[in-house]
Amino acid sequence: MKQDIRKAFNEFFTEEKYQAFMHDLNTHFDHKINFRVAETPIFIENAFKEKLMKASADIKAFLVRPDLKEITKDAVPARYNVPAENEHPLFIVVDFAVCEGEDGELIPQMIEFQGCPSLYCYQDWVAAKYRKHFPVIPESANHLANKLDSERYINILKEAILGNQPVENTILLEIDPSSQNTSIDFFCHEEKIGIKAVCLTDIIKEDRKLFYMREGVKTPIHRIYNRTIFDDLIQRTDLNPDFKLTQDVDVEWAGHPNWFFRISKYTMPFIDSPYVPKTEFLHEIKEIPADLENYVLKPLFSFAGSGVIFDVTREDIDNIPMESRSDYILQKKVTYAPVVQAPDGLVKCELRLLYVWPEGRDAPMLVTNLARLSRGKLIGVKYNKDKTWVGGSVCFFES
Repeated sequence: MKQDIRKAFNEFFTEEKYQAFMHDLNTHFDHKINFRVAETPIFIENAFKEKLMKASADIKAFLVRPDLKEITKDAVPARYNVPAENEHPLFIVVDFAVCEGEDGELIPQMIEFQGCPSLYCYQDWVAAKYRKHFPVIPESANHLANKLDSERYINILKEAILGNQPVENTILLEIDPSSQNTSIDFFCHEEKIGIKAVCLTDIIKEDRKLFYMREGVKTPIHRIYNRTIFDDLIQRTDLNPDFKLTQDVDVEWAGHPNWFFRISKYTMPFIDSPYVPKTEFLHEIKEIPADLENYVLKPLFSFAGSGVIFDVTREDIDNIPMESRSDYILQKKVTYAPVVQAPDGLVKCELRLLYVWPEGRDAPMLVTNLARLSRGKLIGVKYNKDKTWVGGSVCFFES
């Protein structure tokens, strides 16, 4: 990692400055952020950035394959298939663990792949807040890719989300938006793009037309920026919305729901890259590895880590019926390297690259990033309770 910036940041850092930073985040929209924000960004030097860009190129080469839809035709469960799917995903996010390679150098290892939006507006907003409160971050270091500045980035995002529709006829769709852990991102989208977060149960359906109440006025919905996850819908048995996502209605999708399934863990076995750990469909494995402790067992149709078994045993595999094994992948385990210097030790991290693929472009465009820091065995809230210098953050890349 970029050690000269790290040293300058750590010397400048105080707990008082961090609290002032958090106060700014929590009062900007008069809304307390529902997840832990890390004390520090991550500073990436060019050598590691080049490896990330090579990994990115491998993934983009996979995404533009002409047979992409064919090889992922079984990825979308029939009961969740949404009509009017487009030709490619509008949003793609890729998670990389920062690991130590066999030569001792740091290497990114892909751990997750998602064809749905992430914190696209929040990441730009929080990067600016880090700069404001920690001015030792050099101007030459950028959280945005492809030489974008914030104005150009927001314009690209606005075009992707709105398409050719007026802002009042475009909504951000979620379940109970105000209760979501990522609700701060919805406020950022409303401030930067102008769209409002609308709960699925507040959609009014009249034949093939959808409406919502905007400032007391019944307003047509022409385009949906989809942030709902089918896993959440399944668990919310108390909901009975007028509009079901699988219904054929007169709307455009800014991020079609089917790509959540197509671009996912399901696609990882098809990607051949030194930056993607060996991944196989469980039902296609001819001989179960003897060293299962070096693998992770993941159900294909789950979200946020649910059902993942990190310390795999032969009994875990034997307990999965043969007819259900096509719903699992066995993935080579990666080991996070502690690389971010905190005042009291080293911290692990993972990086999420965020892409936009607007209509008319030949390939997805890398635009920004997200980072998460951890002191626990794994990345995640339950592994980092009552710890500092952990949580959500952003990367600044050496230019």
